[in-house]
Amino acid sequence: MAARSPSIPLPPPGPIADPPIRLMIVDDSIVARLILARMLAGRAGFVVAASATNAREALALLDRIRVDIILLDVAMPGIDGLTALPDILSRSHGARVLILSSAAEHGAEATVRALALGAADTLLKPGAGHFAGRFAETLVERLRRIGRAARAPASRRVPCRERPACQDSAVQCIAIGASTGGVNALSALFRALPAGVTAPILVTQHLPAPFMPYFAGQLQEIAGRGAAVAADGMPLRPGEIAVAPGDGHLGLVRTGGTVRVRIERAPAASGCMPSVDPMFAAVAAIFGAAGFGVVLSGMGRDGVAGAAALVAAGGEICAQDEESSVVWGMPGAVVAAGLATASLSPRQIARRIGERAGRAPSP
Repeated sequence: MAARSPSIPLPPPGPIADPPIRLMIVDDSIVARLILARMLAGRAGFVVAASATNAREALALLDRIRVDIILLDVAMPGIDGLTALPDILSRSHGARVLILSSAAEHGAEATVRALALGAADTLLKPGAGHFAGRFAETLVERLRRIGRAARAPASRRVPCRERPACQDSAVQCIAIGASTGGVNALSALFRALPAGVTAPILVTQHLPAPFMPYFAGQLQEIAGRGAAVAADGMPLRPGEIAVAPGDGHLGLVRTGGTVRVRIERAPAASGCMPSVDPMFAAVAAIFGAAGFGVVLSGMGRDGVAGAAALVAAGGEICAQDEESSVVWGMPGAVVAAGLATASLSPRQIARRIGERAGRAPSP
């Protein structure tokens, strides 16, 4: 009887590679489309599945193919990207939209409106000859983070270790931090915020500096409250919104009986400019238990250190829930750290603020 060959053990199966992130490029410039396609085709983990010269063509393609992210130019002839965005989102099968925009007046204003309508993020489009280098690296990093967040399975969710809600102090200052997906979340929150909330409101949103005046104007329109880009020495006003400038963090100082803005420009530990951490820390130092912090959709961990300071001072932190977040990075990090009173949708957070603000009049 012939001897049997010894069995050779099979190697353990390796990790299953994630499928590539499928992209669609929508831009009326053939040069921009070609440069972006070549730039991304050479990167592992990406497939440029389609490109379109205008919004109508993009909508027709979305009826036939599936993509994960749409790179959308807002300034296009015919139906511009802003006008087409609601239809693109409704027919995208869950794809995220990254706006590529110029910093010019029309481009900045349209981009902020696109973010409020539901675009996930924005990136300044460089001039001709400047697509390589830092822009390429930033674009690839942004696309990877948005793509991974969109595919995160429910098993990765972190349960909220809820803290007891603060019961004693009425809210005297509200501080809101946000990044990717945050403009849309802010829109939902401010639309639901009761008119009777008279505490001053601070907002730190990660956006390019040229966009900030248009962002403040958009918040004023949505919220029906005064809103302005904060400047050194500006007093906090009841019920009004102070927006962090793109080149500085929101700090606070009390002079006599008045709390004023102090713009801080030292680099933050998070690496963000502006950063949520200094804003939360300032609210903790000035308002203590009467401070209310909110962390909305965004990448990374900006806000965790500041949230810890506010909680230590007796204040409350609410985080946006995963279901309503474009990227559950910043709010998820706060929840995982056990700093959040609750993880809620933006509308529910607005109601929670209204409950706290209604306990006693703000000073």
